[in-house]
Amino acid sequence: MSKSPLTLYMAAPRGFCAGVDRAIKIVEMALEKWGAPVYVRHEIVHNKFVVDSLRDQGAVFVEELDECPDDRPVIFSAHGVPKAVPAAAAAREMIYVDATCPLVSKVHIEAQRHADNGLQMIMIGHKGHPETVGTMGQLPEGEVLLVETVEDVATVQVRDADKLAFVTQTTLSVDDTADIVAALNARFPNIVGPHKEDICYATTNRQEAVKAMAPKCDAMLVVGAPNSSNSQRLVEVGRKAGCVYAQLVMRADNIDWRALDGIASIGITAGASAPEVLINEVVDAFKARFEVTVEHVVTAEENVEFKVPRVLRVPA
Repeated sequence: MSKSPLTLYMAAPRGFCAGVDRAIKIVEMALEKWGAPVYVRHEIVHNKFVVDSLRDQGAVFVEELDECPDDRPVIFSAHGVPKAVPAAAAAREMIYVDATCPLVSKVHIEAQRHADNGLQMIMIGHKGHPETVGTMGQLPEGEVLLVETVEDVATVQVRDADKLAFVTQTTLSVDDTADIVAALNARFPNIVGPHKEDICYATTNRQEAVKAMAPKCDAMLVVGAPNSSNSQRLVEVGRKAGCVYAQLVMRADNIDWRALDGIASIGITAGASAPEVLINEVVDAFKARFEVTVEHVVTAEENVEFKVPRVLRVPA
């Protein structure tokens, strides 16, 4: 039986970003340097396949520092941690390595600088997300107020409307965040924003590629994990850009083939913590069922690389 033709649009950039690449490398290098087990506080990045493969190499994933023994190294995830966490590790004289993405660290430094200048912070982010928890935990309780929506801006209670600054989670929807920023500026005309946008280059680039690809596609799949903020945002951006059927899949096994019956074109992208091996698995699944023509939708070139911490670059 002949296969139906299918145009498969591949978004570029997609998948791993420099911060994720660095975080995974940190765990691998720590295992090489100190041997197993190495403890990791929270999933190093939000992808089950990545976490499972590091676990197989000897990484032990925990949610809190008190689950770690004093005599083994601990790594803090790419999302960042509240200031109290490294302080507690230092008090216990633990070896710890901070795998916080440098672009998240930049937001932490920004928040501290504003606080030093006497400004109360407003953070645009998702409640409970580890990055938001980590950023809010850079300052004492009450110094950072969280807003998730335009509606939240109307009700947020501030200390002094003229002494405010805002930061954002790095993995948000660029368009949704712009609406919240506009609402903040309207309500608090003197609010101080970031020198350069907090939403990271990788999040922005992946969303732009989806916007360019969405109008061409009957359907779109985003390879990523349900707890990955940037992956979920790609699904939303795809739908808003005109691709009604945009779905998140962790890997090829999760594809709902019945929902894709009769399609002539599909777009594929991946969140910043999804490895290329899972993207290739999804592509191969389509090639097994359709006569596939691959087209690349390239909107940016990425060549960013972040150094790993010095402690991992010097011999034990």
